[in-house]
Order: sequence, then structure tokens, then C-alpha cells
Amino acid sequence: MTEKYTTYSAFWPHYLREHARPATRALHFAGTACGLGFLIAAGVMGQAWLVLPAVVSGYAFAWLAHLLIEKNRPATFTYPLWSLISDFRMFFLWLAGRLGPELRKAGLDG
Repeated sequence: MTEKYTTYSAFWPHYLREHARPATRALHFAGTACGLGFLIAAGVMGQAWLVLPAVVSGYAFAWLAHLLIEKNRPATFTYPLWSLISDFRMFFLWLAGRLGPELRKAGLDG
């Protein structure tokens, strides 16, 4: 990643292009779903320790996807906050069935 992004609106299409393969996005979605599940369980059960597996599962799935499938460096290392926001944005757009148009705007097959 050589270009430096100074606005989130410029970063978002880059983020999507870094997740070009459907298998990469699927692993991201699995990790985000697991992480959210652990966070919900932590709140419902009052078990703060469940926050740790929430974070680990979210990042482990994503980083494995980048290493094994996409073969690129996760944006988390350069843009941690924007990357986290984008993980959730991509997840919820997918859940709502609205990710395709965003992928197409970023130059990918939706």
C-alpha cells in the first residue's frame, strides 16, 4: 500500500479492493459474526473475559484471509480505526444485501 489516505471516503474503496475475493470477505464475515457473538455473550452473561475471544476471533479470521487467500497486508496495520469501521460496514452492508453496489463502485464484481 503506497498511497496514503487522508479521508475515510478515499480509504473505503481501497479497503473493498483489498477484499476483492469472495472467500476473503466470507472469512471476514465469519470472524465479525463470531466476534459480535462473543461480545453479546459477554454482555448477557456479564463475563468481561469474553471480550478477549471476541477480538481474537475477529482479527484471526481476517488476518488468515489476507495471508492465505488475498495475499496482501491487512489494512489494520496502517489504518486501524478505519479498518475496524470498514469491517463492520462491509459486514452490515452484506447482511442488508447492499454490498454489491459498493463493490461495483470500487471496481469489483458485486
